[in-house]
Amino acid sequence: MINQVLRLLVILGMICGCLLLDTQTVVANTVTSYEQRITHSPDGIGKFYMGREIAKFMSHTGAGWLERPRREAEEQPSKIIHALDLQPDSVVADIGAGTGYLSFRIAPILAAGKVLAVDIQPEMLEIIEFFKQEKNISNVETVLATPTDAKLPPNSIDVALMVDAYHEFEYPQEVMQGIVKALKPGGRVVLVEYRGENPLIMIKRLHKMTQKQVRKEMQAVGLVLQETKNLLPQQHLMIFTKMA
Repeated sequence: MINQVLRLLVILGMICGCLLLDTQTVVANTVTSYEQRITHSPDGIGKFYMGREIAKFMSHTGAGWLERPRREAEEQPSKIIHALDLQPDSVVADIGAGTGYLSFRIAPILAAGKVLAVDIQPEMLEIIEFFKQEKNISNVETVLATPTDAKLPPNSIDVALMVDAYHEFEYPQEVMQGIVKALKPGGRVVLVEYRGENPLIMIKRLHKMTQKQVRKEMQAVGLVLQETKNLLPQQHLMIFTKMA
């Protein structure tokens, strides 16, 4: 009887040990992805990913800044569109589309394709729907995303474009994993971010990224740098594809 009790205690101890190990593993995995800090930049959310603090996202109340008349002169977004080298039947996901500034400039190129204007703010999508009617453009479709999911079906897009948006993703790893799955064979991820290496670029620090940091975060979700185009006055334009 005593031996049976001892054996039962040993078995229970092993089970508890395994459960504890599993719990520790989950915690470790979580810490590896994200770290929350009490002391942080006022421009960030206190959440760190691979050593980088995630910036606060731009509210829809700042929509006017996205549509400012001097944007072409300052950022030269027309060069971004040219660099995408799109085909008439391409499907482009404009992730963090905001007011659709880029979406509506890409759409006319896609005679047989479309732009998926993706954003987490319903108010931004309402602005895009208004512009759709005003501009009489039918091949821009709005997609309401969540902080963890861009809501793009698998194998559905040729290009995922993120212009000054990725650094604000609250869950960058989860969002990018979904985007990678959404890419068609040969699909590309294009990131445009203000150059974090240059302290003279007058953008808040958390709203800039270095090429090294971008490569590290994209590699974590199975993307490899194909090319960096030095076309823009203040921003990196980095093109990624799936790892072979």
